[in-house]
Amino acid sequence: MGATEFGGDFDVLIVGAGLSGIGAAAHLTMQCPNKSFVILEQRHDVGGTWDLFRYPGIRSDSDMHTLGYRFKPWLHEKTIADGPAIWDYVHETVDEYGIGPKIRFRNRVLSADWSTETARWTIKARHEDSGVETHYTANFLFMCAGYYDYDKGYRPDFPGEENFQGQIIHPQHWPEDLDYSGKKVIVIGSGATAVTIVPVMAETATKVYMLQRTPTWMVSRPARDWFANNLRKILPSQLAYDITRWRNILMQRLVYNHARKKPEKTGQKLLEMAKKELPAGTNLKRDFTPPYNPWEQRLCLIPDGDMYKAITKGSAEIVTDHIDHFTPTGIKLKSGRELEADMIVTATGLNLVTLGKTQISVDGKATVSADHFNYKGVMFSDIPNMASVFGYVNASWTLKTDIVADYVCRLLKTMDAKGADIANPALGETDMPRLPFVSDFSSGYFARSFQNLPINGDRHPWRVLQDYKAEKKILTQEPIDDGVMVFSKAKKAADKAKETGGAPVLEAAE
Repeated sequence: MGATEFGGDFDVLIVGAGLSGIGAAAHLTMQCPNKSFVILEQRHDVGGTWDLFRYPGIRSDSDMHTLGYRFKPWLHEKTIADGPAIWDYVHETVDEYGIGPKIRFRNRVLSADWSTETARWTIKARHEDSGVETHYTANFLFMCAGYYDYDKGYRPDFPGEENFQGQIIHPQHWPEDLDYSGKKVIVIGSGATAVTIVPVMAETATKVYMLQRTPTWMVSRPARDWFANNLRKILPSQLAYDITRWRNILMQRLVYNHARKKPEKTGQKLLEMAKKELPAGTNLKRDFTPPYNPWEQRLCLIPDGDMYKAITKGSAEIVTDHIDHFTPTGIKLKSGRELEADMIVTATGLNLVTLGKTQISVDGKATVSADHFNYKGVMFSDIPNMASVFGYVNASWTLKTDIVADYVCRLLKTMDAKGADIANPALGETDMPRLPFVSDFSSGYFARSFQNLPINGDRHPWRVLQDYKAEKKILTQEPIDDGVMVFSKAKKAADKAKETGGAPVLEAAE
C-alpha cells in the first residue's frame, strides 16, 4: 500500500457521519437516487456527538420530536432522550436507508480544493490508524462535520491546578469506567453539560458541587411527552410524529419570541418555577439569576427536575463564586471558602470550529469561511458547489439538517435540468455591512469564535434568520434560480465543446 491512494470520484462527498451527515445521506438516497455519494468520518462509528460523549447522564437538551429527523419518527417514551437511545436512532437510520457501505471510517478530512477547470473538488483525507492519505474527487461537497472541535474541548488554565492530588477530567474525554461513588466531586461550569452531569453523579457520590462564576437560566420539563405518547396510540406513528413535531416547533418559537420581547417577565416565570422545586432558603438571586436575559444563551433543560431534586436532597450544591486557586485537596475560592474534592470535572465548554477544520481552497487559493457571506444559511458567497449544515441556537440544532438537505437535493436537480456543472452564489460588488453570524447570543463558545464564523448580511439571501419556519419556506419553496445563484459549465468541458463545434448549454465559468 502506497502513502497516497485514490478513493474514487463521486457526485457528492459528505464530511461527517453524525446526525447531520446521516440525515443528509438519507435525503440523497430518497430524493436523488441517481447521485453517487460517499461519507468520510474521522471516528470509528457513526453518531458524532452521540458517539463521542460518554459522560454520566449524556442526553439531548431539546425534545427528540424536533431533534430527530423529519422522515423518521421518534418512538421512545422519553422525548428528552439519553445518549445511547439517540445513538441507536442514528444507527437505525443507517440500516434503514442502506447508508453503511458508503461510509469510510477513520478518515480525517484535511483539505478540499475546488477546480473551476474540471468542476470538481479534490478532497484529501488521512486514515487515523495507518496514516495513509487518500484523495477523492466530487462535484459537490456537503459539510456535515458539526460545530465544535472533536479533538479538544475548551479548557482554561487554573492557578495551581498542578498541585491538585486528585483527578481532573474534561467531559469530552471521559475515562471509561470511572468510579466516582463515595467521592467528593467539583464540577466547574453552569451550562448544559454541568447541569446534566451533576444530578447523575450525585446519585452515588458523597457530594457534588457545581461551581459557577455566573448562573444559567434553567427550566424543568417532563422527560416524557404525554401528548406524543398518547397520540401514537390513536394515530399512525408518522402522522402522530408530524403533529407533535410541529406543535413543539411552534411552542419553541413562541417561548423564544416571548423571552426576547418580555425578558423580565420570562425570567420571573423561570424563577417562580424553580422556587417551587427548590428547598426553602435557596438564594435564587445569587445562584439562579444570570446577568443576561433568557435566551441570550440556550436555556438549560432539566428533565423531571432532576437537578433541583439533587439539591433538595443535599447530595448536590450550587456554589456561585470565583476560583482563586487549586489546592492539593480541592479549590480555594475568592470568598475564602475552600471546597474539598477527590476529583474535579471541568465542564467549561467547547471549542467552536467551522467546516470541521478542513482547509478550503478555490482554484488553488486558500480561503476561510470568515471571508464569505453566508448564502441562505447553507452556502458561502463565491464558493461553488459547497453546502454546510450549521443549525439553530434558539431551537433544536438538527431542524436545519432536513431543510438544508432538501435545498441541496433541489439544487442538484436544477443543475441537472440546466446541464450545469457549477452553482455559485455570486456576491458581486456590495456595500453590505459585515454583521456577526449570530446576534444577541452570548454563549461562551460563540463569544470566543465570532471571528471564525461566516459573515452575516443585512438582506436576503445573505442573512441567517435563526427562524426555522421562515427558512423552511426559503429552502424548500423559493426558486433555486433566484438571480443570485450563477449556473455554468466546467471550463474544461465548455472549451472542449467549442473545439468540436458543440454548443454548451451554459457559459463556462470564469
